[in-house]
Amino acid sequence: MVDIISTSSIKVESDVYGDSSSPKIIHLTPWDLTCLPFETDRKGLLYNNPMNIEHQIQHLKQSLSSTLAFFPPLAGRLVILQHDEDNTVSSHILCNNAGALFVHAVVSDNTCVSDILHSNYVPPFLNSFFPLSGVKNYECTSHPLLAVQITELVDGIFIGFSMNHSVVDGKSLWHFINSWAEISRGCDVVSKLPSLERWFLHPNRCPIRFPFKEEEQMENSEDCTYYQRIFHFTKEKIAEIKSKANAEAGTDKISSIQALFTHLWRTVIRNQQLDPEKECNYVFAIDVRTRIVPPLPDTYFGIALTVGVIGMKARELLLEGGLGKGALEMNKMIASYSDEKLKILYESWVGPPTMYHSGSGGLSNMLAISSSPRFNVFGNDFGWGKPLAVRNGNSMNGLATFFAGAEEGSIDLTVCLPYEVLEAMGNDPHFMDPCSI
Repeated sequence: MVDIISTSSIKVESDVYGDSSSPKIIHLTPWDLTCLPFETDRKGLLYNNPMNIEHQIQHLKQSLSSTLAFFPPLAGRLVILQHDEDNTVSSHILCNNAGALFVHAVVSDNTCVSDILHSNYVPPFLNSFFPLSGVKNYECTSHPLLAVQITELVDGIFIGFSMNHSVVDGKSLWHFINSWAEISRGCDVVSKLPSLERWFLHPNRCPIRFPFKEEEQMENSEDCTYYQRIFHFTKEKIAEIKSKANAEAGTDKISSIQALFTHLWRTVIRNQQLDPEKECNYVFAIDVRTRIVPPLPDTYFGIALTVGVIGMKARELLLEGGLGKGALEMNKMIASYSDEKLKILYESWVGPPTMYHSGSGGLSNMLAISSSPRFNVFGNDFGWGKPLAVRNGNSMNGLATFFAGAEEGSIDLTVCLPYEVLEAMGNDPHFMDPCSI
């Protein structure tokens, strides 16, 4: 689908990077380590064609080098050390300026902006627009922690980002992209300097040792053969869903996001035609930056997430009032993640450590949420205008990815499920009444 024009290793200029003879080591926290078995985090931005593309490619390389000076982990490498005495490993980031991968590609056919922008489904060819596709985070001992691919379309460009998900969470990923866009527009320094120090509950136990075998991680992987469909919700329709959820629950605590999450959850359950007595699980990431005492910096650059799970029977969600009931349960679950609970969970991970897995059996009774509409995706102007759209490069059965929409207050969600389920959702009046596509 694409022809590779060039590949480059982008490093920070030596006079900026400092003493490379003793590179900084950043040990990984339990939050970071849990993500080792997953694939790299891949997000992409679609743009109209900039003027003088060759000049812009060179400019992007130079501005990327300048930006990496503020984000040295992304120019480094992952290190996994084997400890034979107790059959464990430990892991850290070596900020050695080994470089980020920069790929310049061009489509080999007539693919244009509208093929991506106006399709209800994420086109399969988009996978070729992301570097490091299929690479697991733990494999980045021999791969870069950051890779970027600029793909020229007939009338635009697509920038695909791949970042190691044991090094960054979604907030950190977009922090970096936002900063690169600033430098590319001509800023000398980034407006939000990243906080690079990792948070440990017991610093004296660092580095953390844990059992880990690559073969076991690969056995738990799943080749995704599912489709991704995009649904668009306007600000007004989201407000209607929120109002209905709060009215049903007799409260005013349910947020717009919680109401929309639950609206999606009910729709997926209804169109999968699950057994009414089947237990259904909703998995979502909770940002802990403001929940830890004292709070972590807003610019904390790393993984600062824990996973929350709520379970309800299918019939509970599908009955009248299910929207409010499900959203209220979600609200209570999220509110329960206090400093004390988070530190207990953090401590419990170390003995024994538990890795997250997508599982090989599918997620027929589970829906997982990634990303956030709060991330600044449409502010990423690299010097030739704002993006037209954002796309997710990760796919897994039961995964729903939320982004801010192009219009203020709107939300786009990308849902990965079997094709027949997605088609049923698109024809579901209960779901599509508050949805415009």
